[in-house]
Amino acid sequence: VFGDTHARSWDEVHPAVRAAVDEADIAVHCGDIVRMAVVDGFRAAAKRAIVVCGNSDPPDLWRALPAKEHFEVDGLRIGVTHPIWGAEEFEPPRLLPDFSDGGVPAVDVICYGHLHEPLIETAGGVLFVNGGQAYPSFLVPATVVWLTIERGVASAEIVEVAPAE
Repeated sequence: VFGDTHARSWDEVHPAVRAAVDEADIAVHCGDIVRMAVVDGFRAAAKRAIVVCGNSDPPDLWRALPAKEHFEVDGLRIGVTHPIWGAEEFEPPRLLPDFSDGGVPAVDVICYGHLHEPLIETAGGVLFVNGGQAYPSFLVPATVVWLTIERGVASAEIVEVAPAE
């Protein structure tokens, strides 16, 4: 799980992030991709790709990609988003209305981007996963989250793939 690549081509995405995509059974990109060339490279590299658009993405990506995605693994319902309404920082439970059915969470896990800070937190019975940003910058490392699902139970680990510059 990662997001916020902000790249012009798949080759610009950090090599460690690209290697993680190659290795993952399902690669999840949580938006702010910026160019269709990155989407195309991501989809070509992944065994299975899940991708949503983000607030920094141009109109062609908004037309080509969903704002939210749902999928299931081993009985767990997973939602993916890049909350475009979240201009300021927000607490993860604010994502619940985007993935609820009559006020009841319709997902077990929410993967999201936008805040550029990796996070793994459980609230209201939902596991929230933010992969951080997929590129190193001043004082902020590049990170991904490995989300593991075994026998219907999810666990997650934040992995720094490149140190801050």
